[in-house]
Amino acid sequence: MLGRSGVEVGRIGLGSSYGMGQVDIERGFERGINFLYWGALRHPGFGKAIREIARRHRDELVVAIQSYSRSSLAIGRSVELALRRLHIEYADILVLGWWNRTPSDRILDAALTLREAGKIRHLMISCHHRPAFASIIADPCYDAIMVRYNAACRGAEQEVFPRIAESDAPPGVAAFTATRWGTLLAPHLVPQGEPTPRASDCYRFALTHPQVHMCISRPKNRAELDETLAALERGPMDQDELAWMHRVGETVYRAWSGRTMPWQVARRLARALRRRQLPS
Repeated sequence: MLGRSGVEVGRIGLGSSYGMGQVDIERGFERGINFLYWGALRHPGFGKAIREIARRHRDELVVAIQSYSRSSLAIGRSVELALRRLHIEYADILVLGWWNRTPSDRILDAALTLREAGKIRHLMISCHHRPAFASIIADPCYDAIMVRYNAACRGAEQEVFPRIAESDAPPGVAAFTATRWGTLLAPHLVPQGEPTPRASDCYRFALTHPQVHMCISRPKNRAELDETLAALERGPMDQDELAWMHRVGETVYRAWSGRTMPWQVARRLARALRRRQLPS
């Protein structure tokens, strides 16, 4: 159950960013992945998979549409365009993308208007600035949050997850960047004598935390999808495995400290989109 949203999801969700094809997405759905995330990069094959699955299994499917828009009017246009392209009447979740502070009343009102109109059913927000989650978690308007969490980026353990645990009606929690853009999988960054993590290890690490309901994966092909699904088959990590991932994560974090990370490049792109006030 994805927190107070009441939506039932698989422990893994699939994002559209890297172009995985329709057949593999449908295969993932057959193996229990029902959360499909129509994000910033909307590849045609991903959209076609949503259309085909929704045509036969709409009640089982959870479609999340993301908008980076900072214009209240643009949010509505973005959602309407996505619904037309996906041939669906509503999105289960609208994701307000990359808000590092509490959205303005104008933005929130636009999202709630879409919910009242039946265009969306639930509201999720993604954020890279962890202190901002304090007010977001306390606001019942937000049914779920997306937070960056992996073995090299564990700040959510102190700044976000305790607030989730203290909440009487906590929002759902979706973790993203589990592999830290692949840096946790790089053998040359792993401490000497330690095994190199697999991608499934990174997903298992995030999903082992009791406050994480779901982990977002963006596989490029069938092999990466199979490795993602292996996380579900292998199950939660034990204490020895968690300690190993902590050692690897700390080494990777130190190795990349001060470098420009992909999320920083994406943030610059998001700022450019906001300046132009384009639907995303």
